[in-house]
Amino acid sequence: MAGGERDYSLTEEQKAVKAKYPPLTRKYEYLDHTADVQLHAWGDTLEEAFEQCAMAMFGYMTDTETVEPLDTVEVEAEGHDMLSLLFHFLDEWLYKFSANEFFIPREVKVLYIDRMQFKIRSIGVGRRVLFTKTPPGHRGQSHNLLSHADL
Repeated sequence: MAGGERDYSLTEEQKAVKAKYPPLTRKYEYLDHTADVQLHAWGDTLEEAFEQCAMAMFGYMTDTETVEPLDTVEVEAEGHDMLSLLFHFLDEWLYKFSANEFFIPREVKVLYIDRMQFKIRSIGVGRRVLFTKTPPGHRGQSHNLLSHADL
C-alpha cells in the first residue's frame, strides 16, 4: 500500500465530522514494507517535518480528519541527537494514544525545538477516543522506527 491515502469505511457520523472542518495538510506518504509500514514525511521547516511524522503515524491508525478537535494534550521529549529526539517524540505521542489517555490528535503543532539540547515541546488538538468512534487502521510500534532522515 504505497501512497498517502488509506481506504476507510466511514460511518455517517464520521463523514459529518470530516465535512465540518477544513482538510488537513498532508506532507507524508506510506511506503510498502514486508513486515511494517514506512512513514515518509517532510516539511518546509524542521518543526513541520516533526509534526508531519506524528500525523503520519496517527494517520496510519485512523482517518485523522474524522477526529473532532475537542481536547488538547502537550507532549515533551528529549534525545541525545536529532534522530533520538524524533524517536522519543513519536514514542511520547504513541504513549498518549496507548496509555490511559487514549488521545488521538487531529493536528500536532511543535511549539519549540531546542536544536542544541535536543528537546521538543508540542501540542495536539483532538480527542480522547473510544475505539468505536474512529475508523481502525493499524497500531503503531515506536520500537520499529527506522529513520532515513537527513537530520
